[in-house]
Amino acid sequence: MDTHIRNWLLEGDPAIRWQTLRDLMGTEPETVRNERHKVADRGWGAKLLALQDDSGMWGGGIYSPKWISTTYTMLLLRRLGLEPKHPRALRACQLLLDKGFYRDGGINYFAVLDHSETCVTGMVLSIVAYFQYEDKRINSLVEHLLSQQMPDGGWNCQSYYGAVHGSFHTTINVLEGLYEFERYSGLEKTGVQSAINHAVEFLLRHKLYKSDRTGKIINPNMTRFSFPPRWYYDVLRALDYFQASKRPYDPRLSDALELVHKKRLKDGAWPLQNRHPGRTFFEMEEPGKPSRWNTLRALRILKWAEEKF
Repeated sequence: MDTHIRNWLLEGDPAIRWQTLRDLMGTEPETVRNERHKVADRGWGAKLLALQDDSGMWGGGIYSPKWISTTYTMLLLRRLGLEPKHPRALRACQLLLDKGFYRDGGINYFAVLDHSETCVTGMVLSIVAYFQYEDKRINSLVEHLLSQQMPDGGWNCQSYYGAVHGSFHTTINVLEGLYEFERYSGLEKTGVQSAINHAVEFLLRHKLYKSDRTGKIINPNMTRFSFPPRWYYDVLRALDYFQASKRPYDPRLSDALELVHKKRLKDGAWPLQNRHPGRTFFEMEEPGKPSRWNTLRALRILKWAEEKF
């Protein structure tokens, strides 16, 4: 890692600094913990926590308005690295389950649906498992998601309406949820690893962003790197899942990794290429400009890939 890029990352928000220390510099755990602790007290994390209302929600709602609701604020706090078991986060976790736990075992915040929403169930699982909220309903979320996996290995929230092919968006949300469940909850559930492997194979079969029949890019938006990703899939988000979960290297990742290399700017950083429209409390970075988030994630992905070769 170039010295000027390292220094630039370390000049950023505590959420950037602690992950840079852990993932790129191999800093001793105590120093990383001390820096991570600052997420709750300074910068973006502190701003978000200060916006939580007396009911425990953000933005006046559980799932909407996007992107200032409780669900999407908690997703962002997870990505910032707010420490598990933070009291304010645990209060929101209870709300997410109390307001949405549905009779089929998943999450449904929508009066127009008579079934749980798969994408949302995956997102909520990622939140409550990451923050180590203790609740038996978490097991039900996992069981529900396992029951919704499609024959091709993916998940699709449109399966109730006839979809027969996995969705990249739904699949990455569920994979991140199952990853957090396995990593943080300390719970064991039969079939989770098998489901994960099946879903990973679904992504690899498509080289993360290409048709398995024609080899063409499925959707150009998948090649444009955003942060926060919200519920959307893109190649950088998928690769970051692979490195975080310490998946073994697979040659079918080569096209995606080459795409990451091509996105690098001359100064060694990566730009913020996309911002998903919606309301925000504040903007962390400006589209088209060098992005600490994308640079951090790209560098740790490439570091992981190099170590796997």
